[in-house]
Amino acid sequence: MNIEQLVSSRTQFMTASEIRELLRWATADVISFGGGMPDPSTFPIEDIAKIVAYVLEAYPHKALQYGSTEGVLELRQEIAKFSESFRGIKARPENIIVTVGSQEALELLGRVFIDPGDVVITENPTYLAALQAWRVYQPRLVGVPMDEHGMVVEILEERVKQLKAEGARIKFIYTIPTAQNPSGLTMSQDRRKYLLEVAERFDLMIVEDDPYSYFLFESIEVSPIKALDKSDRVIYLSTASKIFAPGFRLGWVIAREDVIKWFNLAKQSLNLNTSNFVQYIFAEGLRRNVVLKNLPHVRDLYKRKRDAMLAALETYMPPGVAWTKPSGGMFIWVTAPPHVDTKELLKTAVTQYKVAFVPGHGFFVDQSVRNAMRLNFTYPSFEQINEGIRRLAMAIKGA
Repeated sequence: MNIEQLVSSRTQFMTASEIRELLRWATADVISFGGGMPDPSTFPIEDIAKIVAYVLEAYPHKALQYGSTEGVLELRQEIAKFSESFRGIKARPENIIVTVGSQEALELLGRVFIDPGDVVITENPTYLAALQAWRVYQPRLVGVPMDEHGMVVEILEERVKQLKAEGARIKFIYTIPTAQNPSGLTMSQDRRKYLLEVAERFDLMIVEDDPYSYFLFESIEVSPIKALDKSDRVIYLSTASKIFAPGFRLGWVIAREDVIKWFNLAKQSLNLNTSNFVQYIFAEGLRRNVVLKNLPHVRDLYKRKRDAMLAALETYMPPGVAWTKPSGGMFIWVTAPPHVDTKELLKTAVTQYKVAFVPGHGFFVDQSVRNAMRLNFTYPSFEQINEGIRRLAMAIKGA
């Protein structure tokens, strides 16, 4: 049987995740700066073990049963409290849907909003797996450049004017404004307000993806865009993966009720509901302040690891290599000299130098930038950071 003749036409837009492929290289002899994995020492294992025992004793039948598509009510209540106290975002349980990680939320965005030819505006570069999720729906992806203060909103405004003049259907603006993936940069407060003004003026929707604001390393005073949103046009995404444990695969969306209803309908045909068991565990973790108690430790560790990688880059990298200084999050964005194709460099780096990273081309809407890479500093040890950067520098020198 020739399966290639049976698959749908949309499969031509499905591509393998380079990050998923890189996770296979996280072995003893390869130092991986690839996947965006938390340091396992940050997992609150003892607290989780106590919570698991409590959930199984207190309400095992509810925890092990099917659940509602929008999520366990107790968890949505706790997320609402957590979001208001920690991020200044006011929401009721009716404004929240629990997802299988924030990646499912990105898929739901495509399923609910994108028709072929619709415009999706993103930062450029942006989160690789968001582009991967949406390309199946065949949008027109429009990238807006960044500088040290985040997305250049003045350029965004001009792009929006041009697109509106062309009669384009702009579905949403996607941004990771705080400790952005892949750059680590944070959008200034003024630009957040300006972005909302542009969205108001042209009646556009904003999707704010916020996995990393829980650990900012610098004293930057910024609010989530959703907290500034007066007209309910921001869809807010976040996740427990970076602040609790990624193995639970828990994320959430905060949005107006009609958006949540559409997400609910779309999710029903994907997986019926997110695991009740892990929802009850995370709900209890929020109720017991496990996340808030653990965050200072996570923030301090990741800041020290960021500083270690920045110091190693300064020590080992040859002339012509540049990098960002992330304000928080998990990544540093490195730009090699123009003649270096990082996709080709990766092969040499892994086979000869035993170090892995994510090539930068996939983070751009047109994949045109070939000499950039994303480095993760949270997963490797301090020793691996120093040795891995030394090896990477050797690979770049030989390119």
